[in-house]
Amino acid sequence: MSLKRTEIAKILANPTIGETVLVKGWVRAFRSNRFIALNDGSNFGTIQVVVDFENFDEDIIKKIGFHAAIAVTGELVESQGKGQSLEIIAKEIEILGECNLDDYPLQPKAQTMEFLRSNLHFRMRTQTMSAVFRIRHGVAFAVHQFFNDNGFNYIHTPIITGNDAEGAGEIFHVSTFGANEAPLTEDGKVDWSKDFFGTKTNLTVSGQLQGEIAAMALGKIYTFGPTFRAENSNTSRHLSEFWMIEPEMAFADINDDQNLAEDFCKYLIQYILDNYQPELQFLDQRIAKLEKNMKAELRRPMGLIDTLNFVVENDFERITYTEAIRLLQGSKPYKKKRFEFPVEWGEDLAAEHERWLVEKKFKKPVIVIDYPKQIKAFYMKMNDDDKTVAGMDVLFPGIGEVIGGSERETRMDVLKARMAEYDIPEEELEWYLDLRRFGSTPHSGFGLGFGRMVQFITGMGNIRDVIPFPRTPGNAEF
Repeated sequence: MSLKRTEIAKILANPTIGETVLVKGWVRAFRSNRFIALNDGSNFGTIQVVVDFENFDEDIIKKIGFHAAIAVTGELVESQGKGQSLEIIAKEIEILGECNLDDYPLQPKAQTMEFLRSNLHFRMRTQTMSAVFRIRHGVAFAVHQFFNDNGFNYIHTPIITGNDAEGAGEIFHVSTFGANEAPLTEDGKVDWSKDFFGTKTNLTVSGQLQGEIAAMALGKIYTFGPTFRAENSNTSRHLSEFWMIEPEMAFADINDDQNLAEDFCKYLIQYILDNYQPELQFLDQRIAKLEKNMKAELRRPMGLIDTLNFVVENDFERITYTEAIRLLQGSKPYKKKRFEFPVEWGEDLAAEHERWLVEKKFKKPVIVIDYPKQIKAFYMKMNDDDKTVAGMDVLFPGIGEVIGGSERETRMDVLKARMAEYDIPEEELEWYLDLRRFGSTPHSGFGLGFGRMVQFITGMGNIRDVIPFPRTPGNAEF
């Protein structure tokens, strides 16, 4: 009977010294033609394989190169060297897949993120990307665990939809009409009734409106799926295709919304702290190396792991938009005219303003509520001052906004007036108005940008480096 392969993670978790094992993996390093660092994807780390050069053909040794795939049969023993507690003494080695370094883009050295993005099909093989995408998986798992444990139902909302929840207009249209082949009506407009769905459709920017349908029946729901924006932006914070988590709660006001958002963020971070220490330690050390020669004022105030612990151990600061504007106008950057964007009541907060509040003023996450109605979506509940809405943004260090949410407007006359302000025809959202006509209740929810949360937890500088296949303007490879 042939020996069955054992995953490296299982060997390290429950080793049996003296046992003969078969492992298969990729070579992370081959030192002195004697010591192989082998990784098979089952964990972040490696297991050391000791090769007695005299016991193997020279042809085999030459093929054990960086990122070559090999199978090793050998005895599991206690390690005599530093850095590992056990190792495998190789008895047999089979080359499963050669990797010729003369042609291979990756080399056994540090690579820039820009270079790795240009070799996207190989970048997960690096330790940095391996750590990032393991953590991304962990955060996704924690999302479902948190909501399941708190009585929320997981709802799949449509990717193709006939509405633009944000009213922003920056959407990808979906059509079967060929270029310049769309049929026209008598007045010269595209006749969408003859398209596949019989109406004008687009890729979703949010599952929130459909989520409200479910919340009015199931009480507490959440969505977790891809969303799309046709915004022509190439910043380190934007993607054209990204994943959103959107809970919606019946019988909940803006205070309940804030409490859920804070609890949710802390849960996700704590889960990674509890379950992904090797990956976090690697990324922490990576950041320390990158910042070693930076000016003190450009470095992070604390390391990655210390920052994550600090976030979960402290209450988020909660302020109104009006207070935020007052604080910003009293700040040194404002007085010395260092802010690029205006700080005026009625203007949206720019990333530089959000980061000043979080990183300089309060030095912890901040929840800003009660924004001016003209800069927020039509569905947010109007406050009694008739100037602001019960909306909220959760701001994090380094990346700014990670969550946007609100209590929803349930008063029919107010909602219709807001739709009119945004030129949203009532007939397009008659079903949404029905939710207010029949059995309506106060309800609230928010959207968390999954990539931004992963970016914060991993400490990566660009959101393109925390999604496997980034979609950005001019880039849809793979």
